[in-house]
Amino acid sequence: MKQKTATDLVNEAKQKIENLTPLQVQQELEKTGTVLIDIRETEELEKNGKIPGSVHAPRGMIEFYADPSLPYHKPEFDKEKRIILQCASGGRSALATQTLKQMGYLNIAHLDGGLNAWKEAGLPTVKE
Repeated sequence: MKQKTATDLVNEAKQKIENLTPLQVQQELEKTGTVLIDIRETEELEKNGKIPGSVHAPRGMIEFYADPSLPYHKPEFDKEKRIILQCASGGRSALATQTLKQMGYLNIAHLDGGLNAWKEAGLPTVKE
């Protein structure tokens, strides 16, 4: 079996999930009940800012925050809500979106291109 690269895994994940543009995410955020989760590391938020209204949940903890049977569970991870994941360029969020789908989150997508694409589209960010 051929070993896969991180890029292979991201590309495979993107085939199985909903990929949104920055403008689509902006429109979704105008709807009630949409939760944008920023899965970058704390240092990245401090250095590069964040999308207004996003909730921070670092990639390393996402499965634990998303599992309602665990004490780590965060209320933002609600299977009844629309959830959009976002990272810096879209790789980590694609993988995390696929993982959450496997955990039963069906109304889930990610910001393809991440914060970089958001900024390139001229959309606002705020400092932590």
